[in-house]
Amino acid sequence: MDLMSIIQSINSVLWGPIMLVLLLGTGVLFTIKLRFIQIRRIKDVLKEPFKGNKGVQADEEGMSSFQALATAIAAQVGTGNLAGVATAIAAGGPGAVFWMWISGLFGMGTIFAEAVISQVHTEKVNGQVTGGPAYYIKKGLGSNFLAAFFAVAIVLALGFMGNMVQSNSIAQAINGVFEISTLSVGVLIAVIVGLIIIGGIKRIAVFTSNIVPVMAIFYFIGSIAILFLNYEQIIPAFQMIIHAAFDPVAATGGVIGVSVKEAFRYGIARGLFSNEAGMGSTPHAHAVAKVKHPAQQGLVGIFGVLFDTGIACTMTALVIIITGVYETGLYGIELTQQGFVEGLGSFGGYFIAISMFFFALSTIISWYFFAEANVRYLLGSRFIRVFQVMVLICIVYGTTMDAEIVWELADTFNGLMIIPNLIALVGMFSLVIKILNDYENKFEKDEPSEFEK
Repeated sequence: MDLMSIIQSINSVLWGPIMLVLLLGTGVLFTIKLRFIQIRRIKDVLKEPFKGNKGVQADEEGMSSFQALATAIAAQVGTGNLAGVATAIAAGGPGAVFWMWISGLFGMGTIFAEAVISQVHTEKVNGQVTGGPAYYIKKGLGSNFLAAFFAVAIVLALGFMGNMVQSNSIAQAINGVFEISTLSVGVLIAVIVGLIIIGGIKRIAVFTSNIVPVMAIFYFIGSIAILFLNYEQIIPAFQMIIHAAFDPVAATGGVIGVSVKEAFRYGIARGLFSNEAGMGSTPHAHAVAKVKHPAQQGLVGIFGVLFDTGIACTMTALVIIITGVYETGLYGIELTQQGFVEGLGSFGGYFIAISMFFFALSTIISWYFFAEANVRYLLGSRFIRVFQVMVLICIVYGTTMDAEIVWELADTFNGLMIIPNLIALVGMFSLVIKILNDYENKFEKDEPSEFEK
C-alpha cells in the first residue's frame, strides 16, 4: 500500500460518520442548551459585529470585534465556498445544500461556545495577547498533552499544508485563465503575504477588515447578476434543494443518481468544513477581540457562520443549480467555474479566477495568524520569524506541485485537531452556559457581571 492509500484510509475513518455525528451532535447539544440563541437573538447577531468598533485599533492587546470577525470570515469564506459547495452538489446532489444549511444552523451553537471560551482563556506571550483552543484546553480543561497535540496539528494543517493547497488553488486558477506560470504566481503570493504578516497583528487586522467586505461585494455582484438574469428559476431552485434533500431521485429525475444518505453526508461534511464550526480555527481570532463581555463575541461568531453558510455558500449553490451545470458531471472548482461561464459568458472564467485569488489569499493570511498563535504556544515568540519564512517557502512550493496528497494530509491534521477541541468544548459546557446566563441576566441589565472586562 502506498502513502496516498494509507492517508486516504486514515481520512475515511477520521471524516467518516463518527466525526460527522460528533461535530453535528456538539452543535445540537449547544443549540438546545443555549435555547436556540442563533434564532432568538438573531437581531443581536446582526447588530453586534458593527457595534463598539469606532476608534478601536489593533495592537498587542488585540483587535476590534469587527476585525476579529473579518479575520474569522477570511478563513471561513474561501475555496470551500467555491469548490466545496460544488463538490457537495456533485457528490450529493442539490439536496446536499439543505443539509449544509442544517450544519450551519447547529454550527452556530458550536461557534458561540468556541468564541466565548476563547475570550475567557487568553494569555500574554511576550507582551501580545493571544488565545485559541490550545490555551483553553490547557487552562480550562487542564490537559497539557491535548493542548500541545492540538497546537502541533493546526500548525501542520493550516500553517504549512493548508496554505500550500490554497496557493496551489490560486496558481491553477490564474494559470488556467491568464496563462501566467504557477511559479510566478507563487512568488507574487509569497511577496504579498510576507508584506502583510511581517507587520504583525495590526497589519493582518487591517488587511482582513478591508479585503473581506470588498471580496464579498465583488462575489455577490457576480452571483446576483446571474440570479437576476434567471430570476424565474430562483424559487424552483429552492424547491429542488428542499425536495432533493429527502427524495433526490424524484427531485432531479434520477439524472445524478444519489441517495438521501449521500445528500446528507456530503452536505453536512462540506458545510462543517466551510464554516469551520468545531474545528478550532476561528477561536484564535475571536480570542483577541476587544469586547466588554465574552458573549458579545459569541454572537459575532454566529454572524460569521450565517454569512459563510447562509449567504456565500447559498449564492454559489444557486448559481450551479439555476444554470443547470450540476448535471454536467463536472466536479469541484470546475463545476463552479462552468456555472459562472453559463451565467456570465466567457467573463465568468475570469470572474472565478479573480474571486479565487482573493478568497484563497485572505484564507492564507487568516490561517497563518491561527497557526502563529500555536507556534507562540509551543515555542514562544523567538521562532516567529523562522516560522514566517517556512510558511512563505511552502506557499511558493505549493504552487508547483500536485496538491492531491497535500490536501489529504491537510484533511488528516484537520481531523486530528478537531478531536481535542470537541473534548474541550463539551468539557467546558457548563462554563458556556454560565457565561450566557451572566450576559443575559446581569450584563445586559447593567448589574455587576462576573465576566465583564
